[in-house]
Amino acid sequence: MIGLLRFVGLLNAAVWLGAAVFFLLGAGPAASSDEMQNLLGQKNYPYFSTAIAQIIASRYFHLYLVCASLALLHLLGEWLYFGKYPQRFSLGLLLGLCLIGLAQDYWLQPRLKVLHKTLYQTQALRPEQREPASHAFHVSGMVAGGLDWLALGGLLVYLWRLANPPDVPRFLSATKFRS
Repeated sequence: MIGLLRFVGLLNAAVWLGAAVFFLLGAGPAASSDEMQNLLGQKNYPYFSTAIAQIIASRYFHLYLVCASLALLHLLGEWLYFGKYPQRFSLGLLLGLCLIGLAQDYWLQPRLKVLHKTLYQTQALRPEQREPASHAFHVSGMVAGGLDWLALGGLLVYLWRLANPPDVPRFLSATKFRS
């Protein structure tokens, strides 16, 4: 049972990290690449490339939250099976990663979709309306990108800590025995 629990945890962390690397280094940049611009044409490129990137991001963050939920269940399973309370750093790291995923999926991505729709709606926006919407879209995109890279770093640390658990003491200390 110990081996299976550890394997499931490592497999989940590896899939989670692999999805993050693919999203940040493969699928995300592909949506705004020159090839995408050539495919969509100059007229359609800014609207449709961003819409495609948002669809990919939506799927990625659903997978992200599934992996985060499995990681929390794995942590709970270790706690119940081994009887050891999780380390503060590991628990804080995992909860921070979950919070990043929730913020991205339920706050930033919907905000970016609304701002994208506002920028490229069929009616022409007046310049005084376009500038704040463009600025808000840019800032929200930068925050989302920063959180993505922060999550990638956190996932690297999480996988490392899961693959290399801390050494447990070989002997019990004398303070564990009470009379």
